[in-house]
Amino acid sequence: MKIKILVASHKRFPMPTDSDLYLPVLVGAAYNYKPGIEYQRDDLGDNISNKNPNYNELTAVYWAWKNLKDVDAIGLVHYRRLFSRGGKRSLNNVVNKKDIEVLLNRVGVIVPQKRHYYIESNYTHYVHAHHALPLDATRKVLEKEFPDYISGFDRQMKRHSAHMFNMFIMKKMYFDQYCQWLFSVLQSLETMIDISEYTPQEARVFGYVSELLLDVWIDTNHIKYEELKWQQIGDRKIFLKAINFLKRKCLPNSEKQSHF
Repeated sequence: MKIKILVASHKRFPMPTDSDLYLPVLVGAAYNYKPGIEYQRDDLGDNISNKNPNYNELTAVYWAWKNLKDVDAIGLVHYRRLFSRGGKRSLNNVVNKKDIEVLLNRVGVIVPQKRHYYIESNYTHYVHAHHALPLDATRKVLEKEFPDYISGFDRQMKRHSAHMFNMFIMKKMYFDQYCQWLFSVLQSLETMIDISEYTPQEARVFGYVSELLLDVWIDTNHIKYEELKWQQIGDRKIFLKAINFLKRKCLPNSEKQSHF
């Protein structure tokens, strides 16, 4: 089985050593190219590299969808967040080809272990951190163009856990189906919202929204999947994340009110 796992990165960083399996991709290369970084660029061939400030790592996903043809499975991880075999957080403990093949012989999709929001739903967690409008507009896109996905979207918004980070490994057939649907949704969403006044952080909105759409697609299409542990390389900044969480909970603005 020929498998390629994209490692999305915007800078040089230590990478897994198995170059047959892991493919570092320089995202946003259309404007972020740095001489001396010999990663696969996401601005070659059919691409949306210039949308990286709004689409995040999805520019690597789009590049793979349009340009990686001779493969049996495609995955996406991040330069600091990778699927893990467990144990110490280290590049020596990332999953290998054999690990993946065992799972893909049973299922079509591999996802990271869920993140749980015990006191929030997926919807309230999102709108406490981001503008609510894009997520609400996403529902309108589904209602108009993909009505079969509405019930799955509503269930996902009410749940208290999700497979996050846009991390996955999929058999090529599922990958193609997912990309066709996902980018159709996001392209329609682009026409419905104005992000010209968003901060650079909030302008990454299409990447943020897509994190919650993966489970909608899996659920609606009854895709059989397996979960894998994941690890973060380097400082996880747990204290800072806790402070930011409290700020979101205690200082909500009027635009970020729950509709679910």
